[in-house]
Amino acid sequence: MDGKAAPNGVATIEDRILRITGYYGYYPGYSSQKSASRSSVIQCKPGGNCPSRHRGMTRQLSPLSVAEDSAAPILELQNRSPSGICRHSRVERQSRSEEGTQTHTESSSQEAEGQTRCQSCTSTVLKLIWRFLIILSVSSSWVGTTQFVKITYETFDCPFFMTWFSTNWNIMVFPIYYSGHLATAQEKQSPIKKFRECSRIFGEDGLTLKLFLKRTAPFSILWTLTNYLYLLALKKLTATDVSALFCCNKAFVFLLSWIVLKDRFMGARIVAAIMAITGIVMMAYADGFQGDSIIGVAYAVGSASTSALYKVLFKMFLGSANFGEAAHFVSTLGFFNLIFISVTPIILYFTKVEYWSPFSAVPWGYLCGVAGLWLAFNILVNVGVVLTYPILISIGTVLSVPGNAAVDLLKHKMIFSVVRLGATIIICIGFLLMLLPEEWDEITLRFINSLKEKKSEDHADDITDSSVHTRSRSRANGTVSIPLA
Repeated sequence: MDGKAAPNGVATIEDRILRITGYYGYYPGYSSQKSASRSSVIQCKPGGNCPSRHRGMTRQLSPLSVAEDSAAPILELQNRSPSGICRHSRVERQSRSEEGTQTHTESSSQEAEGQTRCQSCTSTVLKLIWRFLIILSVSSSWVGTTQFVKITYETFDCPFFMTWFSTNWNIMVFPIYYSGHLATAQEKQSPIKKFRECSRIFGEDGLTLKLFLKRTAPFSILWTLTNYLYLLALKKLTATDVSALFCCNKAFVFLLSWIVLKDRFMGARIVAAIMAITGIVMMAYADGFQGDSIIGVAYAVGSASTSALYKVLFKMFLGSANFGEAAHFVSTLGFFNLIFISVTPIILYFTKVEYWSPFSAVPWGYLCGVAGLWLAFNILVNVGVVLTYPILISIGTVLSVPGNAAVDLLKHKMIFSVVRLGATIIICIGFLLMLLPEEWDEITLRFINSLKEKKSEDHADDITDSSVHTRSRSRANGTVSIPLA
């Protein structure tokens, strides 16, 4: 083998292998020196001059040359091998970091999904609680109003004055609404600007004197008649009977809307209206169509009728209104009542139709209780329609019937006859039928069809599972079932 060194300092293939494998103690010319020493041992005889051996010995004994020769491959290994090792380790670190990032992303996504589910569940629970509180508040305020009127009648028998006094409190509806606007709105408006914005319910020009008299007068009269007839009915009947009869206004609204507004005809609501009329007749028949009972029923039905007419006319002339516009309108009714209808209780006082003496004998505490609860009921009705579903307000109204029945039974020791109880139940069922949506028949058919499809799918799955189970059993027993031709 040729002992000449290559240009890169590697003499033979053996040197290359040793350099690549990183043999410990390797230096350039290792294999050539080894072969030269081996040949010198073989070729040189004792006693002869052996210059190659001398040169090899000199080469071996020169530490500087050995250091220089060994420094080159060490530097080469340091320059080459770390790049390969670092490249490999860099790939490993990158793969590990990618796996860690993927694991962290999956865990963070799972945590985000868990937080989203918790937030959705919390929001759903809060919405249910809010709706339940709205229903409970509407029912409680209406029951409280009715029972306070019954208590006030024990010492103060002036129903129109109570109606006028309670209606004046409607002036506070818009200030209460504006206070809520200041507390919750991000962009706050001045009272005058907000008042002008909400007065658009009367038209593009806002509230003018002509519109004030033209639009407010009929609604104020209907409002006063509704409340006055309701209070007159409470003088003749129990709170349970009056609240049940007042629920008939839903049926009257449907009939008037069908006749005047040309709303959609619905068979279920016609049935509900018939049930309401049946309940009215049964309530009047409870005492034999005579005495105070028939008069009280007439008052209650008249109150329900004027309430229905008020709602239909409001929808016809003013349309739908938001909470601010409704608050503005109710406050306007309070102003109209204070300015124009204040003459009526004065006339009734001097004609001694509603006379009280002395002035200090007026139970102002009970009157303020009636007016405050009535105001709370009106605010809750307007707020509930905007913030929740109108059906919740209707449910709260119909729940006032069992609420008044519980108070009459526990406090006043009332005994309900079978006819009155049956009439109350029929009216309440008719009221609930009125709450059905217009597409209730289509919704019911879709629901029934979905149930049938689900049942057929479950039956098909059961048949498939039973057939698979039968085949597995037959194969386990060593038999195969062959279908007959």
